[in-house]
Formats: sequence, C-alpha cells, structure tokens
Amino acid sequence: MEKSQTQMSQSKSKIMRNDAKGYWPRRGHVILSQRASQDPLPPVGLIAGWGRFPVEVAEALVRDGRRVACVAIRGHASSELESICDHVWWSGIGKLGGHIAYFRRSGVQDVTMAGKIFKAEVLYGGSLWLRHFPDLTCLRTFGPHLFGRRRDARDDSLLTAVVNTYDRMGMTIRSATDLAPELLMKRSQLSGGKISTSLQSDIETGWHVAKQMGGMDIGQTITIKDGTVLAVEAIEGTDACIKRTGELCRRGGWTLVKVSKPDQDMRFDVPTIGPQTIQMVRQAGGKAIVVEAEKTIIVDREVTLQAAKDAGITLVAFDDASLSTNNGSNPEVSSSETNCGSIDGQANIFKQPKAA
Repeated sequence: MEKSQTQMSQSKSKIMRNDAKGYWPRRGHVILSQRASQDPLPPVGLIAGWGRFPVEVAEALVRDGRRVACVAIRGHASSELESICDHVWWSGIGKLGGHIAYFRRSGVQDVTMAGKIFKAEVLYGGSLWLRHFPDLTCLRTFGPHLFGRRRDARDDSLLTAVVNTYDRMGMTIRSATDLAPELLMKRSQLSGGKISTSLQSDIETGWHVAKQMGGMDIGQTITIKDGTVLAVEAIEGTDACIKRTGELCRRGGWTLVKVSKPDQDMRFDVPTIGPQTIQMVRQAGGKAIVVEAEKTIIVDREVTLQAAKDAGITLVAFDDASLSTNNGSNPEVSSSETNCGSIDGQANIFKQPKAA
C-alpha cells in the first residue's frame, strides 16, 4: 500500500508530457490563448534548436514578463525549456505546418528562432530526414530549394523561405537579439593581455577572410596562424573546424576569428560562442578568440569568461570600424563603451582616453 501511494505521489509530482498535446509545466495547465485577458501582450513563439541560446532567450523573455510558447525540435532542443516556457511542444523539424498551427492556437503573433539545427545530418543523413517526416507546408516551403532544377540549400535561402511562409500566415519572425539584447557581446577585451603585433596582423587577415566566407554563405569561422589560414568552417560547423585546426597545427598558438555575414540577417544564424567554444579551442591549442561586437551572442557569459581566463585564452570583440580606422593599431574607445578597463592588472587593447 505504501509503495502504491509513493508511486502515485511520484506520478503526480512529474510534469505532464504528451507529444501530441504538448508539454505543460507545473505553473499551469492553461491554454496560452485563454490567458490573453490576463496579459495584454500576446505570447512569443520560440522555435528552439540545439544549444544554450534558446534556453537563455526563453529565460530573458520570462524575466521580461512575457509568456512563451515553444516548439522544441526533437533531437536538438534542451529539456531545460520545459521548466521555463509556459508550454512546450516537442516536434520534428519537418512539421512546419504543425508549428504554425500550434502558434496560432496559442495566440502567437511574433516568433523567434534560436539554436543550431544540424543541417548536414537532417538534409544529408538519409533516414534522419524521414524521421522528421516533413508535412505538406514544409514540402511546399522547401521543395523548390531542395528538389527543383536549381537546388539551393544555403542557410539564407532556406531560412528566408521559412520567414516568408510565416509572413503569409500572419506571423512575424523576429530577431532573438531584439528580444534579449543583453546576450550580444559589446566591443571590448574580455580576457587575456595586450594584443601583440603578430596577433593583430592575424586578426585583420582572418577578419577579412571570414567576411569573404560569410558573404558567400559558406561559414562564419576561420582559424589562422602567422598569416596562414588553417581551416574554414563549412556545413560541419564551428566545433569540427576547431578540431580540424588542432589536428593540422599541433604546435598550437593559433587564433579563431568568428564574424557575421556582411549582410547578416539577425533573425537567424547569428554567430554564437559559449563555454564549449572555449573548451574546444583550449584542447586544440588555440590562443585567441576574436568575434564581432554587437553581432555575436555569448551564452553562459560568466562561465564563458571564467573559462577563457582559466585557459589563458585572449577573448576580444572587435567591429569593422575598430579594425578599418586604426590601420592595425589598437582601437581607441572610451571606458563607457567597453565597460572593461585593464584585466587583472593587464593592459587592455582598448586604450582609455587621456584625462582632459
């Protein structure tokens, strides 16, 4: 009898889960659209892929008092979303029509996308695509790009097709960084000492190459040492690019440069770094990580910064202006712009203005 009561208690304490109806957190088995009278702002729709970014976006929205209806992509999204969002529906990536219908039922007007989709596995992994079983809306959206005479499976092309489909259905895809701007990195040096002349040269060369790669929608990341490009990110992703660099440059001491595309659409595929990035660069022998300010997301900020400091990795966020106007010298910005003076007594690359 005691065992039965214990099992019943444990069963009641569990949060309900049902792939057909969605996932209701403890805070209320209430359909979101029915709560509109209590909250004048409609819920925000979140399409969540892999990584910490969707979790931090959901947390930021909840802190801001917004309700969140989440489509969590099966095999990609984190289960942490279940304890944050008002409602979570686990779904295959191919259920585009189902996602739209779900958001409509939830009263959603604005939708945001966050997190990585393993494109190579989904498109070229054989049975994985069938496992996600595309619905009719998905086939209509992606069919011309994937099965037409002139196939175009570039990220921008596919994601723009998604944006257009949502737009036709009366919903707007918004940038996650508009909803959670605090996740963007500001122009500053966050760890490491003064930038050497050789590192500055690699940064400038790497930045130029990475921008060219981004402009061709190839990837966001390159690695470089002594002016030599070691690896370029393609469909395999940043992690594989870092690993390959470690295999090619066993002596280490290389720099990773990660930038946005020249015409970056901030609604999707925004450059992102986090603790895993730091760990992989450290293991592969890298010495510096350079990202683009105001165009790069940093997740688990405090953990990431501490990991970079512990690993002795220089982490710096530049922008086009700071590179193009200084001709190789350290860019000069005020302390109010960086919120970052010297780091643990080490000189910051960003020179502080002289006192009047």
